[in-house]
Amino acid sequence: MKIDWLSKLTNFLQTMAFCLAVSAIQFAIQPERTYELPLVYSICIGTFIWAFIDFGRHLFTGTSDSGWPAGPAAVLLPMGAITGGFILGTLAGDAWFGWSSWGRPARAQLPVSIIITGIAGIVATYYFFSRSKAEYLARKMSEARRQASEAKLKLLETQLEPHMLFNTLANLRVLIGSDTARAQQMLDHVIAYLRATLNASRTSKHPLQAEFDRLRDYLELMAIRMGPRLRFRLELPDALARQSVPALLLQPLVENAIRHGLEPQVAGGQIDIRAARDGRHLVLDVCDTGVGMSGASQGDGFGLTQVRERLASAFDGQAALVLVPVPHGTHFRITLPLEA
Repeated sequence: MKIDWLSKLTNFLQTMAFCLAVSAIQFAIQPERTYELPLVYSICIGTFIWAFIDFGRHLFTGTSDSGWPAGPAAVLLPMGAITGGFILGTLAGDAWFGWSSWGRPARAQLPVSIIITGIAGIVATYYFFSRSKAEYLARKMSEARRQASEAKLKLLETQLEPHMLFNTLANLRVLIGSDTARAQQMLDHVIAYLRATLNASRTSKHPLQAEFDRLRDYLELMAIRMGPRLRFRLELPDALARQSVPALLLQPLVENAIRHGLEPQVAGGQIDIRAARDGRHLVLDVCDTGVGMSGASQGDGFGLTQVRERLASAFDGQAALVLVPVPHGTHFRITLPLEA
């Protein structure tokens, strides 16, 4: 049996706070008695009740929604804990003060003490039971949100991959009509690229190194069609190569840079793809020296919408895609949390 000691400590401290409240109420009812009297007995009784319930519940099969015992044990354990806690706690308090609560005249106070202990024990037990159930429901809701995010991420990937494949085949069709030899070379690259894409599509995330390798394949593919008009550079520090990122995350940004930035420009241009660390965040930059935002509406295209939605689904609002102002061309930056 594995015990969560942090949870036990939390429950104990909350029990002590509850005991202080009970002792304060007792003192308000009987101000002629010193505050030390209800305080000591309340702490002693509360400690024993907490120990009996919080440790004793592990001796029974717990329900999935709260972890508390099921069946008759759900009632018998608190009742036994309150009874045993009152007896042992009273004896401990008696030892502290050096008298006996069972003899005269102290015995006259026992009915009041029993009633207060019973009410306080039932209220405290119900509080901890309700809190355990609320924590279970919170965990289930968090798990459901995570599963919904993963399902949405998969849906976005299935939408993105046909879009990318269509663009690639359209480029190949143009080249077949103008240069058969280069079309054959490009087809070989397409086969290799699609094989890598198929492997990546089987998982929602993969190492950043795999993302950069696939981008290199894609850019080599585009370089066959564009020739010297396309130049590119990829920078990935070794320390970040194993960082996990959503598959096909940078692909739409690179496609946009070629289609809307470099292709409309007669001289073509260069694409730089960089990864860097900024504190606890991973920063991914895709820069091009093309016509810039004025040459095409790059901010609301299909690919960029996909990137933003996938970041929102995968990182729950902790990642962002922004357009960095530059004198020439376009510079997109993705910032996302680093994995431990």
